[in-house]
Amino acid sequence: MQDIQLLLEQYGGWLVFANVLVEQAGLPVPAYPMLIAAGALGGAAGWLTPWLAATVACLLADTLWYVAGRRYGARLLGVVCKMSLSQDSCIRQTQRLYLRIGVRALLVCKFLPGAGALSTVMAGLTGTAYRRFLLYDLVGAMIWAGSALLLGGLFHSVINDVLDVLGTYGPTGLGVLAAVLAIYILARFLRRRLLLRSLRVIPRVSVDELMQWREDGRNTLVFDVRPDAQGDAARIPGAIAVDLKAPLPTLDPQALESDIVVYCACPNEVSAALLASRLRAAGYPKTWALRGGFEAWMERNHEA
Repeated sequence: MQDIQLLLEQYGGWLVFANVLVEQAGLPVPAYPMLIAAGALGGAAGWLTPWLAATVACLLADTLWYVAGRRYGARLLGVVCKMSLSQDSCIRQTQRLYLRIGVRALLVCKFLPGAGALSTVMAGLTGTAYRRFLLYDLVGAMIWAGSALLLGGLFHSVINDVLDVLGTYGPTGLGVLAAVLAIYILARFLRRRLLLRSLRVIPRVSVDELMQWREDGRNTLVFDVRPDAQGDAARIPGAIAVDLKAPLPTLDPQALESDIVVYCACPNEVSAALLASRLRAAGYPKTWALRGGFEAWMERNHEA
């Protein structure tokens, strides 16, 4: 443990800063364990440096996401989610949380996997004043980093035992930790690939095809499964807001002969494909997911 302790004593602030900055940038590299170790080794008297380092790293990364959210808008959400291990659900969950409680989501978002960068993007996207954003983000970062340091201090004996083992076995112990992290990331990746493969059977329809169907007078129902669809958010004309977690909507018997198009605002149209899969299983075979989702619709109509 002495080597690890010496490393943290000499470079602890910089190690914490780098680890937190990389995680808050959106990469799946957890920083919480590093903060817990710093809390266990440093004691209450040594918490100030890692606490400040983690807070500054959070503010730096979050400010960049905030500015990017204001400039690039909703399309940036998809980019952020592509770096997440849970990219198919992170947009939906984070949007729902932020739209429900507003900027206060920044107080807790760092405790939710993949939600930190997305919440700061949402703050910029929704036009939250920077001073208000900075205040809540500062408090949220301090709570998040402080909780890890506190956990390390409370369970320092157990954590020190673990670090002793790592110190005893040196590179082997660190290799085991790296292997566990790699297995975790691989498992999440494979789970996601299996989900995408299972939803690949759901047919997609392009925006141009949907517009042509409407021009031809085909009876077409359009469902919007975005989290903010329940409010006053812009949507495809005539679209019906549907909560993905709620029971299937009651449809008119004529819907059996109608084309049903579902759209979302998520990578790979996964949320739309999930609802389309449920509708097909319920006896509505002519159900489609809109390729590209709401963003594709907006781009197509902007060009028009």
